[in-house]
Amino acid sequence: MSASVDPALVRQTAAALRHATRILIITGAGLSADSGLPTYRGVGGLYNGQTDDGLPIEMALSGPMLRRDPALCWKYIAQLGSACLGGRPNAAHYAIAELQRRKPECWVLTQNVDGYHRAAGSPSERLIEIHGQLAPLYCQSCGAEDPLLSEHLARPLPPLCACCNGVLRPPVVLFGEMLPELALNVLQEEMAKGFDAVLSIGTTASFPYIHEPMLRARVAGGFAAEINPSPTDHSAHMDAFLRCKALEVMDDIVSHICFD
Repeated sequence: MSASVDPALVRQTAAALRHATRILIITGAGLSADSGLPTYRGVGGLYNGQTDDGLPIEMALSGPMLRRDPALCWKYIAQLGSACLGGRPNAAHYAIAELQRRKPECWVLTQNVDGYHRAAGSPSERLIEIHGQLAPLYCQSCGAEDPLLSEHLARPLPPLCACCNGVLRPPVVLFGEMLPELALNVLQEEMAKGFDAVLSIGTTASFPYIHEPMLRARVAGGFAAEINPSPTDHSAHMDAFLRCKALEVMDDIVSHICFD
């Protein structure tokens, strides 16, 4: 555990999670920073500001650009894919998965598209990837799936469908696109049931669908905590704010829950 973190806050957070039945863990790019991924703004947290093509990333990595200039858009999808494939889950991902094993009504809502929660063992039936994921690719023309993301990244872009020669894409939410309806529906259904405790990790929680669960939990008398190296707009309103990286405290929190 980081020496800068108050052990009392760790114990408080662990006790609240231990006594809670329904738990929601919200994760953002900060969680995967310790896996080597950048935390800049953008799809998957990979970019900030202008691209090397002189376009804002919001334009280059958008749904309209994928339709208008697939090669240019795929240039940045490929950079995102390479970054995610080049990393691996860290100890905090595994600690979260262990908590889900111990707590059968513990859910994860993630903004990340790197797939590290699944790789660490978080059960897919309690994992809401609100911004989608990188694989499998699918054809925009015929819908055929293609699982070979890493192989396509080594070939000329954009990748093409083996069935109809249409342009493939990953099931991620690009700029200008809607959030996946299924993921939103699951989130709304679970929020309607309520959560006893909400833990936000590595996200500024700037989107309504991210900060609303925290607000609902507090209004209902539940526990809300945040783990972040820097304060956010929500930090002062949390029951506990642990100013550190998730990697520094999640093992300790889960060990208190599992073995106290």
